[in-house]
Amino acid sequence: MAKEKQIVIIGGGVIGLATAYYCAKRGHRVTLIDRNPEQRDGCSFGNAGMIVPSHFVPLAAPGMVALGLKWMWNPESPFYIKPRLNWDLLSWAFKFWQASTAQHVARSAPLLRDLSFASRACFEELAALPNTDFGLTKRGLLMLCQTQHTLDDEAKFAVRANELGVPAEVHDAKRTATLDPGVTMDVSGSVYFPKDAHLSPNRFMAALKTQCEALGVKFRWETEVQGFRIEQRRIVAVRARAAGPHAASVEVEPQAGSLRSDSEVSQLTADEFILCGGSWSPTLARELGLKIPMQAGKGYSLTLPQPPQLPQLCSILTEARVAVTPMGNTLRIGGTMEIAGLNEDINPVRVRGIIKSALKYFPAFKESDFAGVQPWGGLRPCSPDGLPYLGRTAKFSNLTLATGHAMMGLSLGPITGRLVAEILDGEKPSHDLTLLSPDRFA
Repeated sequence: MAKEKQIVIIGGGVIGLATAYYCAKRGHRVTLIDRNPEQRDGCSFGNAGMIVPSHFVPLAAPGMVALGLKWMWNPESPFYIKPRLNWDLLSWAFKFWQASTAQHVARSAPLLRDLSFASRACFEELAALPNTDFGLTKRGLLMLCQTQHTLDDEAKFAVRANELGVPAEVHDAKRTATLDPGVTMDVSGSVYFPKDAHLSPNRFMAALKTQCEALGVKFRWETEVQGFRIEQRRIVAVRARAAGPHAASVEVEPQAGSLRSDSEVSQLTADEFILCGGSWSPTLARELGLKIPMQAGKGYSLTLPQPPQLPQLCSILTEARVAVTPMGNTLRIGGTMEIAGLNEDINPVRVRGIIKSALKYFPAFKESDFAGVQPWGGLRPCSPDGLPYLGRTAKFSNLTLATGHAMMGLSLGPITGRLVAEILDGEKPSHDLTLLSPDRFA
């Protein structure tokens, strides 16, 4: 068994919580710090809750640049880049264009497939734990296509999926209706991915936090990282400040490696540091002299408490790039990718686009069904090649990065946490992480 270590995790989203769980499960002493309050509502909570082995193509893929340019001029479209003179954005866009090749997809697809299937197995293990019900539903996913042209394109994708070992079935409108008879659909057909699944993100995050607490993980909410103390090639401590009215003291018991200073900024020492800061990761990485290109991709969702019809399967409205997920008796509908910086404002025009799309596919729904439903918005950390940053960085011997998962954060959360725990114990990771190196853009 590996030697017990003191570990500090920066970031309390799904990646941070999963990492805390798998590290604590191996007997390490874990402290997790997050800038938000404990009752937060970030990207890990308002997402579509999908576990998607079907999503083995990275965001950077052939045709995405042309599609993005076309969509940019429609404020209600699935993809939007807010024009601004910003070097980080221009550099990211150029790298995205460079990565959008068939060769990149061919290299990445097997890895994303393997990670997704491994993560699905982790979700099943977590769901089997006592008092850990987060609504895991393994009924598959429908890619709903309104036009025959889109269905033909998706059918070609289904061939690739089956070749990769991801089961996919192409169905006409009549067969699609029998797969989910509880909802009326205006579609030409669908591609059904039986191995996909869905869950309730809020319940999953609560269950994961409960498991972490049972394993002794310490949480420091409303705590902002102010910098790092570095000696040679090691991070010795993170400087942190309790930032909000409900913030817990950053001080932890001496044996857990805390150095308390007299000022309001305290130091948290550890053997290992893990950066899981989501869209805020590049800011913290810059403090360490690291370059991890990333843009925040804002997504929106609306959760209907009493939908007129309740599907039993989760689905993607293919032309609209909108996700639809039943969660208990509620229905969550979400989408869009808005690149507008670290800006969490809700754009009502883009929310309206999501509602319009849903009404086209589900004719039993009316605009009035969405009246009074509060839209949610969250920032997804997007790398320019569509792959997460996962692994150690060459610059520091005790720093691991786990961020940049874009729309796959929840789906890949558990396997990411497990891989980080393997890395910290000096094991050979159970998957080849070469493509995910945090140093690949250095």
